[in-house]
Amino acid sequence: MTVADRAEQLGRRADRSDWMDVAGRVGLVAYGVMHLLIAWLALQLAFGDRKQSASSQGALHELASQPFGDVLVWAVAIGLFLLALWQGLEALFGHRELRGRKRVGKRLASAGKTVVYAGIGVSALKIATGSSSTSSEKKTDSWTARLMDLPAGQVLVAAVGLTILGIGGYFVVRAWTEKFREELDTEGKTGSSGSAYVWFGKLGYTAKGIAFGIVGTLFIYAALTHDPHKSGGLDQALTELLGQPFGPFLLAVVAVGIGCYGLFCFARARHINR
Repeated sequence: MTVADRAEQLGRRADRSDWMDVAGRVGLVAYGVMHLLIAWLALQLAFGDRKQSASSQGALHELASQPFGDVLVWAVAIGLFLLALWQGLEALFGHRELRGRKRVGKRLASAGKTVVYAGIGVSALKIATGSSSTSSEKKTDSWTARLMDLPAGQVLVAAVGLTILGIGGYFVVRAWTEKFREELDTEGKTGSSGSAYVWFGKLGYTAKGIAFGIVGTLFIYAALTHDPHKSGGLDQALTELLGQPFGPFLLAVVAVGIGCYGLFCFARARHINR
């Protein structure tokens, strides 16, 4: 057996191990907590309180401001890194029940989740150690500006926007075709509690899809106007939503949906299907 074969065998064994189930559950709880905090901040924004941005960084800063906040942020950071580890193993060795393009697609999706979870985990680590001071909006402006200055920069920024818009559409389709049900075990899809979990998933994925759609639109608008300041993350997207007709009501609805996604993360942690 070659070294590569041995490494793959160990990777598969780790991916299917009981401790990886525990890692996934812990990570999903941390991810759920973060979404509940984002929902709370978005609700505050809807009712006129703009002290903290309704984003993952805003949620982590809010958590850090609570009693024992540093400990809580450390716990979230560890949970997100465990979640990233789980998805990384899934990207390399998982989804073996599938074949061909379906397996490749699932592994690529897991790789994307690995990057997202690890990125938020790094943000949490910086906040826990006191080394984070730049707002997410300024960071987005900065890298969008650098991207815009490259050859065909406007096209690249527009491509980013279209990709994010596509992810938003995927979330909405996933919500209303109930594809997310495959993330729950059989017990998690049956009975009155199962029905509640399905509704949490529907509303949660729809809300995240809307948020991603707004972010993607902001990037496309930034490309069309050649103004990187028009792009932004989740916090700017929700602020834009607030400025629309019936904005506070629409933002409150999206906030409730994001909270439902957090509750779905808890349900998935309890009824994880791997």
